[in-house]
Amino acid sequence: MSRHGRTPATALVAAALILSGCTVKGAPSYTLFGADFPAWMFCAALGIMVAILSRIAFVATGLSYVLPLQLFVCAAIGLSAAAFVGLRLFGP
Repeated sequence: MSRHGRTPATALVAAALILSGCTVKGAPSYTLFGADFPAWMFCAALGIMVAILSRIAFVATGLSYVLPLQLFVCAAIGLSAAAFVGLRLFGP
């Protein structure tokens, strides 16, 4: 018995149930150059590009002098774009 009252077998069963979620429909992936790439990689790359473009737009418009915590704002914009595209293309 562990300190929290759960056995290692319970944790193993919980992990197996959580990790088996993609086996129902299969994880969305693309085949490029003979290798399978998961769809989340494309969404992450798109989010990074949107974050960089938002930073460029902030500097070009002068908003970067007024906006506090620019790293978090640009990261949130990129994350929002990646999540939107991921849910729009591969969501329920």
